[in-house]
Amino acid sequence: MEGDGRKEGETPAAAVRGVASFGASVQEWGQHMKASVVGVWRKATARSEQEAAEADLRAAKEQVEATDEAEAKKKRLAG
Repeated sequence: MEGDGRKEGETPAAAVRGVASFGASVQEWGQHMKASVVGVWRKATARSEQEAAEADLRAAKEQVEATDEAEAKKKRLAG
């Protein structure tokens, strides 16, 4: 890496932020999948229509929280 003015082994800050942002996206995806699977399981094991509806709402809430958390992390990285 002699031609671009960086020392050997140095990583540009933008690349580090990009990798960290990608990591946040992967974590968000994992949390979405977990909320979906757990939500389907809760809905399948629900004893009443009300429990099934509550399971749907809880899964949706967990997915929104995962998205909000990932967006906040990405904003911290960008700023």
